[in-house]
Amino acid sequence: MSNSTTEPVQPLSTEQLSATTLLRFATAGSVDDGKSTLVGRLLHDSKSVLTDQLEAVERVSQDRGQEAPDLALLTDGLRAEREQGITIDVAYRYFATARRRFILADTPGHVQYTRNMVTGASTADLAVVLVDARNGVIEQTRRHAAVAALLRVPHVVLAVNKMDLVDYAEPVFAKIAEEFTAYASELGVPEITAIPISALAGDNVVEPSSNMDWYGGPTVLEHLETVPVSHDLATCHARLPVQYVIRPQTAEHPDYRGYAGQIAAGAFRVGESVTVLPSGRSSKITGIDLLGTAVDVAWTPQSVTLLLEDDIDIARGDLIVPSSDIPPATQDIQATVCHVADTALTVGQRVLLKHTTRTVKAIVKEIPSRLTLDDLSQHPEPGQLVANDIGRVKVRTAEPLALDAYADSRRTGSFLLIDPADGTTLAAGMAGDAFAEAAEAVAEADSPADDEGWDF
Repeated sequence: MSNSTTEPVQPLSTEQLSATTLLRFATAGSVDDGKSTLVGRLLHDSKSVLTDQLEAVERVSQDRGQEAPDLALLTDGLRAEREQGITIDVAYRYFATARRRFILADTPGHVQYTRNMVTGASTADLAVVLVDARNGVIEQTRRHAAVAALLRVPHVVLAVNKMDLVDYAEPVFAKIAEEFTAYASELGVPEITAIPISALAGDNVVEPSSNMDWYGGPTVLEHLETVPVSHDLATCHARLPVQYVIRPQTAEHPDYRGYAGQIAAGAFRVGESVTVLPSGRSSKITGIDLLGTAVDVAWTPQSVTLLLEDDIDIARGDLIVPSSDIPPATQDIQATVCHVADTALTVGQRVLLKHTTRTVKAIVKEIPSRLTLDDLSQHPEPGQLVANDIGRVKVRTAEPLALDAYADSRRTGSFLLIDPADGTTLAAGMAGDAFAEAAEAVAEADSPADDEGWDF
């Protein structure tokens, strides 16, 4: 197939890029729901594909005997993915339109790789959940909705795909949209937008579909370009996990002592009183260095160096917070986790807990429940969690940690449980209540008073 009619990609100018906002979004869905095809169609029809990339896809498609280019090949880059026709790894793509910049995470749909969705959706502002119009809402659809709700993704798009295979029937779309919306709303997803599409034919992906004149809503790209992205720093808890202490001790900077890291949430200002955790020592910000330039204010996600009025013993893993907004420190953490390892997580297991830049020893004290996705019920005291399970855990750490509730801060309310033997990530955790609405369904049992056998 010739690409002589393909228009060359025109890169946006610096002025155009700086004038747009950034949207991070992830795609999810069951196997063969058409995620990679949707992403490929989105990139192709928005003219975000380079000519040589399209030519390579056309050659591979022709070698397979396909008349039209297989746009899924634009994202399925691993050899195993192309051979099996499934997505295995999280594929990140960066593109931009005149209205917005995008970071896209195409996550796997096979149940074996559901855990990879946690990676892709953990920083997403929006999740696109695909459903095959012929199959409707299935267990994997519910699992992806649950993960999106757990990770507090503020916007969810239900893309009912392959509408061309059901004759573009409105009742089919309406039934699926109603079922999914009821389920996701029960989980506490704040905003759900349903769009009928055909990724293969391009219906309602970038251009409106003439085959579905009964639908009057936005196309996928139009919704992605216009959905509000909130960056209201006033409501964030300001947090700076220290990554490195800078002390040049040179003739030019004999007394320089800076505390470097990426601001996890909120903003810091010169003159502001701050407290260092876990020591609890307080001081005042006398300077902020950003890319070698002194600034008066800095905000997430900028990487900065803070200068303090007093010499305080600060090291990697410490947390700098405003003195007026100090999170409580605790050794007993209650959280919801998505288990991602092949080996089970069991009661009494010794683990490492990584929170921002701090890693401490911990023990899994209790697994109160495991979530049943069919009806959102809680299976009490399962004893262990296996790969792709979502459950409640109680963990006791060797040292106090200052965690925010995940509902308040996705960055400082999250953590990882790690196998101390080989460094394998066992689970991704969200501190505090799980779902915005369904959290009350979890029965919270009081912790046993007897800690006999614990060494911290």
